[in-house]
Amino acid sequence: MPEELPQDAPLNPEFLERIVATALDEDLGPAPGRDVTTQATIPSSVTVEGVFRARADGVVAGLDAVTETLRQVAGRLGLEVPETTERVFDGERVEDGVILVEVEGPGHVVLIAERTALNLVSRASGIATHTQKWTDALEGTGARVLDTRKTTPGLRELEKYAVRCGGGVNKRMGLFDCAMVKDNHIVAAGTVTAAVLAIQARFPDVPIQVEVETWEQAQEALAAGVRFLMLDNLSPAEMTEFVERVRGMEPQTGKVWLEATGGLTLATARVVAETGVDFMSVGGLTHSSPILDVALDLI
Repeated sequence: MPEELPQDAPLNPEFLERIVATALDEDLGPAPGRDVTTQATIPSSVTVEGVFRARADGVVAGLDAVTETLRQVAGRLGLEVPETTERVFDGERVEDGVILVEVEGPGHVVLIAERTALNLVSRASGIATHTQKWTDALEGTGARVLDTRKTTPGLRELEKYAVRCGGGVNKRMGLFDCAMVKDNHIVAAGTVTAAVLAIQARFPDVPIQVEVETWEQAQEALAAGVRFLMLDNLSPAEMTEFVERVRGMEPQTGKVWLEATGGLTLATARVVAETGVDFMSVGGLTHSSPILDVALDLI
């Protein structure tokens, strides 16, 4: 059940340290790395002041990447870590021109860290901004927007954190923490029941969710003890009928969580939410969100 995950968890600092190190290796070459432009044109003794600034309206996420990138670059160069002051916090809505973080310190550190920090903050803030649009569209319906595993390889922790900053809900983090029976699993196992029983026998402690396209599949999943159904590519009318049938069975089954999935758009979000589903899963939160334009300006 998605709500049982730590939806208020901060960005994992160990993950952030690892991903920043990888990004710097990619940008600077073999350790300690070099920036041939900055290190040739600016003396290492020069100190600069600057601001990371939003250049569009949106929701901020991933600001810890600024301080972590500065820290790591300073360590690689043997220079002082720049001082930073955050003017906003992750999850806040900001307008074009708002200062996010003020920075002062060695010019080499600030300029070498610039692009890596911006890549991470812009990506995370873009996802948070896109997610907030879904959150706003669903307000008052009782439905919540979920993310999926359609994330950028290596950046799942950051991208799912950004979804939380935008008011969305993380579903499973990977293949290890939740069993999700989809069409190919049903084909391979033979039936919904066979797939569910196999998972219960092998991994009895893992929650099970089943993707259904017909009422017969839904009945089979419920009879096998599943209490989370994904309603795949159903029309709003079909979904409404599914919801009414399942809710009518809940005095006997207990609460059943229902998720709409497949082909969802912001234009139809509210119509689908009003069918009575609990969740709507949207892969586009992570695979198709444009970045939020953020820049570093020296002052």
